[in-house]
Amino acid sequence: MPGKYSFSPKIMNRLYIFIFSCLVLSLSFPTANAQDSTKNKYGLWVISSKKVFIKTTIGQPAKNMVDLKKAIPSLLLDLKYSSSDNFMGKPLYPALKTTYLRSKAVQALKSVQQELNDKNLGLQIWDAYRPYAVTEKMWEPVKDDRYAADPKTGSGHNRGVAVDLTIIDLSTGMPLDMGTGFDNFSDTAHQDFKNLPAKVLSNRLLLRTVMEKYGFVALETEWWHYFLANPKTYELLNLSFKDLAKLNK
Repeated sequence: MPGKYSFSPKIMNRLYIFIFSCLVLSLSFPTANAQDSTKNKYGLWVISSKKVFIKTTIGQPAKNMVDLKKAIPSLLLDLKYSSSDNFMGKPLYPALKTTYLRSKAVQALKSVQQELNDKNLGLQIWDAYRPYAVTEKMWEPVKDDRYAADPKTGSGHNRGVAVDLTIIDLSTGMPLDMGTGFDNFSDTAHQDFKNLPAKVLSNRLLLRTVMEKYGFVALETEWWHYFLANPKTYELLNLSFKDLAKLNK
């Protein structure tokens, strides 16, 4: 006689199918299941664990964090937050020889670099991935979301899909004149500011045109800042540069 909780083979088959379907769904949506177990004080999921981050990239190679200098050796790096040459007046990162972006952003940036190289031009990178904890530090002296990311939402830099950059002339190694330097918190740095020499406007237009051609979106208040469309499809990260270096060995 069957036990009290025995099921027919037909029901058992359906149960097996249900369990298998649940497993497939959990792998298809790793973000929800792989997040840290608690939210931060702003109610955001921020990944600080290397193991948790790896789970979010399962089946989604575009989310891998890639060593920018290895992927595009011809890039010129001048990482402003590894020095005191920034609006904070002090280093916010350790000394770095490279930086990182999501794989999709790296591939797009590689296309930008190739097109500029054909014009005897190239990219100079000022910032790319930024740990979330640094965004919190940068917000305190500014508290203006036109120029610094509010920790309540996080930054495209924290998601690994934003980059600060300019164009250099390969024959001289000098940056093109863009009208302002980096971290200029004034209307002059806005994309729609037109009271500038024609050459400056032409240089800004060149940068915007080639970046948008390969899928980047311009930040309207900073001529140097570009990010991938739909940045919130990528998780906020607080991984250290040391962890990212280990992931790229």
